[in-house]
Amino acid sequence: MVERLTPLLKKDTKMRRAQEVGLKLAVTLRHLASGNEYTSLQYSFRVSKSSLCRFIPVVCQAITNIYKPEVMKCPKTPEERNDIAKRFASKWNYFNCVGALDGKHIAIKKPKGGGSLYFNYKKFHSFVLMALSDAKYKFVFVDVGAEGGTGDGGTWQKCNLARAITNNRAGLPQDRNLPNDDEPIPFHIVADDAFTLNTWLMKPYSHQSQDPTQRIYSYRLSSARFRGWWKNSFGLLQDEMG
Repeated sequence: MVERLTPLLKKDTKMRRAQEVGLKLAVTLRHLASGNEYTSLQYSFRVSKSSLCRFIPVVCQAITNIYKPEVMKCPKTPEERNDIAKRFASKWNYFNCVGALDGKHIAIKKPKGGGSLYFNYKKFHSFVLMALSDAKYKFVFVDVGAEGGTGDGGTWQKCNLARAITNNRAGLPQDRNLPNDDEPIPFHIVADDAFTLNTWLMKPYSHQSQDPTQRIYSYRLSSARFRGWWKNSFGLLQDEMG
């Protein structure tokens, strides 16, 4: 990983004495994985806070530039989406699912002139990270930067992927029967109550008085959605405002 990032990171000439690429990468990964603040990291790695402020965003951008085309490819064909559905069926016993959708509010300072656009229902300023994941927690689609005041549902409706699905341009496979059933069911995304129910977007039953069949369905869907895995994977997102 260090070798692949070195050409990009060596272009960072803003520092008086450039740190080693390996050190920059180690600090950045620690920050992302643990959520440690710059004040703490500067003592752990003996790097000034001002240097951390400069090179951590550079390293994050370099990681994105190098690895995004390789590890985060959005499926575009029925065959690719069917492969994802097979993994959901195998791992979570949930069928005809082409992705788990969720949004995350990333806390920010109030933008100058932003007014209430970025002030969300949780009472802090944020932008929205919207992501679709496969059965192995891998992002297959990401939309970042929408105003926090819009909310998850509103942000999703404006995403390119949502528009593509609505216009039948997303490559969803043809409806297929569930096991031991003779009625075709659409391939769909699983999400929570923040999103609008559709033939291609399913969510758990919201009422508490669910019958046994509804409870089983809600449990299966919630398992496939593996709620909270973002926070478990990225310590940087583990906060009360998430």
